[in-house]
Amino acid sequence: MKAAAFDYVKPRSMDQVISLLQEHGDDARLLAGGQSLLASLNMRLSEPRLLVDINGLDALRGIGVQGGMLRIGALTTHTEIEGSALVAQHAPLLSAAAPHIAHRAIRNAGTWGGSIAHADAAAEWPACLLALGGTVVAQGPKGERRVAADDFFQGLYATALEPDEVLVAAEIPLAAPGSWFAFDELARRRGDYAIVGMAIAGRRSAGVLADTRIVLMGVASTPLRARMTEALLNGKVADEALAATAAASLRAEIDPLPDLTNSPETKRHLAGVLLQRLLNGAHA
Repeated sequence: MKAAAFDYVKPRSMDQVISLLQEHGDDARLLAGGQSLLASLNMRLSEPRLLVDINGLDALRGIGVQGGMLRIGALTTHTEIEGSALVAQHAPLLSAAAPHIAHRAIRNAGTWGGSIAHADAAAEWPACLLALGGTVVAQGPKGERRVAADDFFQGLYATALEPDEVLVAAEIPLAAPGSWFAFDELARRRGDYAIVGMAIAGRRSAGVLADTRIVLMGVASTPLRARMTEALLNGKVADEALAATAAASLRAEIDPLPDLTNSPETKRHLAGVLLQRLLNGAHA
């Protein structure tokens, strides 16, 4: 299929982007990496009258440490995150997750901010941002505001962004001594969206877990925290018995949505498998 007709503009400033969003409202769409948007245009799942290309805004690129946080600009590509020494040092969960994102061609073009703003519940970056307790930085007519990842993902492809706001970056607390991270996903083929995926972040001292955040991909309409199972783990020593208990807890806690080829029961089972694997790795 072909996209419906639309106008195209490539602004030179954020002020111009925000002005266009205010003027055109729901008839405008932002173009970053385009890996999701262009497909939806061609399938006519989205029919904007105006495409606003933000790729000329270099201020939205880059990775750096600011104010004790790792700040990743919205236009930073998946490949740039995958190869970043700063990310490997301060947010190794992202380094572990990046190779699971689609294929190299897509990682070369797709962007950090685009993935987070698109809010696909089966995507890697929203789950990782939530597991790491990150913050979305949005810019609108009143300037910048910050939204905790826990509050940002509100439904299927729905976020806390206002219609005249742009996601300009996301910030992540720096990894500290004792921090631990784990990521894995199960897919039919390498590069496919995960049937079930999982990102975990927390602290560990003498084997005892604390501040654990378990986030699942592909089981709900948003990336999903398993809060009951998190509470079960905190304050306990990670061992094989705890991993088995936590897997049973997780299966009882979640109520997965089915997809075209996998039932809720399949996803529930696979989620427990992933948690058990990752927790067993935590005490290896």
